[in-house]
Amino acid sequence: MNPSAAGAGVTALVLAGQRGGTDPLAASRGVSHKALLPVAGVPMLLRVVAALRATPAIGRIVVSIEQPETTLTALDGLSGVILRPAGASPARSAAAILEEFGTPLLVTTADHALLSAAMVTHLLNAAPPEAAALAALARRETVLLEFPETRRSWLRLRDGTFSGCNLFLLARPEAARAVGFWLKLEQHRKRPLMMAWMLGLLPLLRYALGLMTLQGVARALERRSSVRLGFVELPFGAAAVDVDKPSDLVLAETALCPAGWSPE
Repeated sequence: MNPSAAGAGVTALVLAGQRGGTDPLAASRGVSHKALLPVAGVPMLLRVVAALRATPAIGRIVVSIEQPETTLTALDGLSGVILRPAGASPARSAAAILEEFGTPLLVTTADHALLSAAMVTHLLNAAPPEAAALAALARRETVLLEFPETRRSWLRLRDGTFSGCNLFLLARPEAARAVGFWLKLEQHRKRPLMMAWMLGLLPLLRYALGLMTLQGVARALERRSSVRLGFVELPFGAAAVDVDKPSDLVLAETALCPAGWSPE
């Protein structure tokens, strides 16, 4: 995708809501939402917003969170940011913002404390033009080079081992079909067998046997969602680091503190 083709710019959505009550990590630090958790003294949400503001292709920023008028009332630094109430799930929030603002829509999460403008720009510039929706990934070697002690969930494929980066681009209107498939998956998130059936038993078997490739994953998901999908590999180990647990918080603060922080 060429950012200049986005007219007034790409809309960026930051998913800051939480389901299932207060997040344990947030509760341990005395804040209502993980998005408000200070990382090296700065709430994660503000770090993400600053990185998006520093990205030239981003035209507007939307934050979805429960009861934004009260949740964010004491938080400075959100001037110009559009606030919307979070849906019952991340997919519902994304679907609502996609319907309101259309494409291109960049989607990320508020716990992406190490997000940078360089990561976002790389994703936008490297997005394959034929893909209506795509996800950013980081190769295991890239992540471990920067964070050798990190523990992540890995996608082990025949052509490499990857981690998700909580960074997605809905590039064209037909990406709504991919969000619709995401909604269906979320409805069965507590029923693994149903999710496996929806993803397709043959692709899962190929994955279990170590035969699946990254392109094969895209093609399998395309058959289920009826939309052209793609992946962009990011050359930033930090792109795969989100703050889900205390060890992640230590990792992020260690990365930020020695050289100071900049969203560039």
